[in-house]
Amino acid sequence: MVEDSFNTGTEFLEIIFFAVGLLLFMALAIVLFFYFSRKKIIKTQLEKANLEIEYQKELLQSTILTQEEERKRIAQDLHDAISSKLNVVSLNANMLSGNNLEASEVNRIGESIRKVTTTVLENSRRIAHDLLPPTLEKFGFQAALEELCEEIEATEQFEMTYQIDYPKSFLKPADELHLFRILQELFNNSIKHSEASKIELILEPEENAVSLIYRDNGKGFEVSRAMKSKGLGMSGIQNRADFIGAECVVNAALGKGISVILKCKNTYED
Repeated sequence: MVEDSFNTGTEFLEIIFFAVGLLLFMALAIVLFFYFSRKKIIKTQLEKANLEIEYQKELLQSTILTQEEERKRIAQDLHDAISSKLNVVSLNANMLSGNNLEASEVNRIGESIRKVTTTVLENSRRIAHDLLPPTLEKFGFQAALEELCEEIEATEQFEMTYQIDYPKSFLKPADELHLFRILQELFNNSIKHSEASKIELILEPEENAVSLIYRDNGKGFEVSRAMKSKGLGMSGIQNRADFIGAECVVNAALGKGISVILKCKNTYED
């Protein structure tokens, strides 16, 4: 009888020890599970953060490259359109200081100086307009876009259609300027490279966004190659779109023109 009670007590203790051991094992398993899960989550988050940092670095580098290309273009414009012509003015002015010039020769040199200086003034206004369109600063984004479209239309090289409905102060001024530069680059591509006869521009509001659609019926291009080409400036367009947080979709094919769709969120709510 005593032996049976002892055996029963021993079995009971074994069951308790087993249960406690099982609970400890389960507790350890749960702790290890959460530990490794948390470690994996942290690793994933770090990888994601590193990717985001790398992306921001690439975006910054691309933006700097785009700015450098613009500076080179402006420097070239200043050299070609102003510096070289001012050299002509300087030469003519030196000729006027010479002796024994007849009245007709003086008049001819004076007229040459007048023509060159007029051209220099026109070129300087054009360069200043390209740097910061006065209409954009004085009258707003919609007026600047309409003026840009009217300038393209006035060349009579294209059948130009446009529909612009821009909510006032929807984007921050800096973002408006980036969007304006994107459109300038698109127009520039159509004029210089596309051989297009028609250009269409639509800008309209959507829910908490504005949608911009640009199309031409030119010869088109391969998108993947264009993004690597400096001539078309498509990488600069993509960089600017990324910089202002806009979605940019470029559809193009050889012989089928180009379509660019940009969706910009309200940056005043960021």
